[in-house]
Amino acid sequence: MIELLSPAGDFEKLKIALHYGADAVYFGGQNFGLRANAKNFTNEEIKEAVNYAHNLNKKVYVTVNIVLHDENIKGLKKYLLYLDKVGVDAIIVSDIYIMHLWKELNLKMELHVSTQASTLNKETALFYKELGAKRVVLARESSKENIKEIKEYTNLDLEAFIHGAMCTSISGRCIMSNYATNRDANRGGCAQICRWTFSYSDENNNELSDTYQMCPKDLNMIENIKDMINVGINSFKIEGRMRSIYYIATVLLSYRKIIDNIKNNTITDELTSYYLKILNRCANRESTPQFFNSFPTVKEQYYTDGKNEVSNQDFLAIVKSNDNGLITFEQRNYFEKGTKVQFISPNFDTLDYTIEEIFNEDMIPIEKANQAQMTFKMRINLPLQENDIMRLKVFDK
Repeated sequence: MIELLSPAGDFEKLKIALHYGADAVYFGGQNFGLRANAKNFTNEEIKEAVNYAHNLNKKVYVTVNIVLHDENIKGLKKYLLYLDKVGVDAIIVSDIYIMHLWKELNLKMELHVSTQASTLNKETALFYKELGAKRVVLARESSKENIKEIKEYTNLDLEAFIHGAMCTSISGRCIMSNYATNRDANRGGCAQICRWTFSYSDENNNELSDTYQMCPKDLNMIENIKDMINVGINSFKIEGRMRSIYYIATVLLSYRKIIDNIKNNTITDELTSYYLKILNRCANRESTPQFFNSFPTVKEQYYTDGKNEVSNQDFLAIVKSNDNGLITFEQRNYFEKGTKVQFISPNFDTLDYTIEEIFNEDMIPIEKANQAQMTFKMRINLPLQENDIMRLKVFDK
């Protein structure tokens, strides 16, 4: 079993994720998760999300991976019973007490051990299996040798992150946010101070530096997916509940294409290189395979000469409907007649197109789409569906 697992920060992102090839999604509820600043899901929305995903034969995992304090325990049992009742497929957990409660309540949903538990060795993985865990989300610091040994020793389902932000602390268990801002990173309030610049001075107050001293590069495993499959990874997880729908769509589609071509034995170096370029442009930070192949050097893992961030306006519009070739879009960035674009979709290979005509909502011709999130229409003889995306053409495939 090979699963592509996507974040879903809200219901719109959940729909985009499932449209662009995710086999399962993960998200948090209003409590007990580690992304307090995401919109997250109410209990009723969780029920709706489960029904929506299950109708597509997809799965839903809910994060319950907070580091529990005594004041957080109230309501936990009721919440777990509710998740089980509405058909959540698994909970993602790091605290031993929640694992105990899952077992005590005899819940039907699977127990997945969070990366916050920092599982790096086979004996710990076996311990979680004996507790009843179906899956372990490996520590982000795992090497391929670690992974292979854990798989052979336990035969557990193994999940690993393949793309997204990295934390400067082991598997995200950071207290710097608590120290600097009084926001608890392990209870959903991370202020991401590792992304800040820091100034250093000598004893005479002469400034020595003003750089990103603790900011890690993002994870990008697009060139290592085949090796990950070979060492026993079952679920390929993307980070990013706070990311945009364009980021989610682009990253998912890229990995979906790579995984499917590997499964069909049609993967090529050219195809991998193309999607690597797409991912590097889509991301806002430099990326690296991090720990998978070898322990990274400081320069491989961190920004040492200033942070090189990417910012662009490639995401031009999203399809809202197709009425026999009259496509209704919602604009996301400026474009005009003559702009060279690409359409991306899970249903066809990337299609190139040059904008020939644009109409407003009332079918009056216009020269450009220059109002934020305006509705506009185009006549295009292409098989576009709701949630397909129009982006600026940057690379030839």
